[in-house]
Amino acid sequence: MSEQQIILYNFWRSSASWRVRAALAFKKLEYKYVPVHLGKGQQKDEEYSKLNSMNVVPTLVIDGHTLVQSLSILEYLEDTRPDVSPLLPKDPFKRAVVRQIMQIIGSDIQPLQTIKVTNKILELTNNDQNKKSDWVKTWISNGFNGLEKLLQQHSGKYAVGDQVTLADLCIPAQVFSANAFNLDLTPYPNIDRINQNLLQLPEFQSSSPQNQIDADK
Repeated sequence: MSEQQIILYNFWRSSASWRVRAALAFKKLEYKYVPVHLGKGQQKDEEYSKLNSMNVVPTLVIDGHTLVQSLSILEYLEDTRPDVSPLLPKDPFKRAVVRQIMQIIGSDIQPLQTIKVTNKILELTNNDQNKKSDWVKTWISNGFNGLEKLLQQHSGKYAVGDQVTLADLCIPAQVFSANAFNLDLTPYPNIDRINQNLLQLPEFQSSSPQNQIDADK
């Protein structure tokens, strides 16, 4: 495996960025942290656009490659470093369940609350913060309703059984976003329980938003 420096372009509050930070922590990989401030529009800078044509975070430079899209990055890290803190079950069905959970969060929930989407909502509603909040809470709740049922069937201590998987890397970041919009987690006891279990792990503590160099102080 290449010994070139690993570089992560990300934003402390980005849920997709937290997924990748957690994965790097589990894989015991040191990296250079490069902040990309979404609120200041740094993701649209010309130099960053050369790395990530979608103008989003995160972007990971690793093994001589530049990777974008957090779920793809998680899969790459697992595929290339499967022996360090394995994050996929060996059973094919359980692997599929892991990926279902990843897709629910990464495709059905999180994209509807990105800064691009919420800024557009504010533009269309004359800067109505309540409508923005209602929009985000509606779609997180919609996704959590389905996710809670899936976890009821398949979870143990963590999302799929009692070992941390790629699915778990997506949960604390999404709950963090839900908390930012004051979403009541009472209807989602499994999501809340698993999140609390994960937050006890050092990999999630070190990668958490408030512990990043660009976090609001």
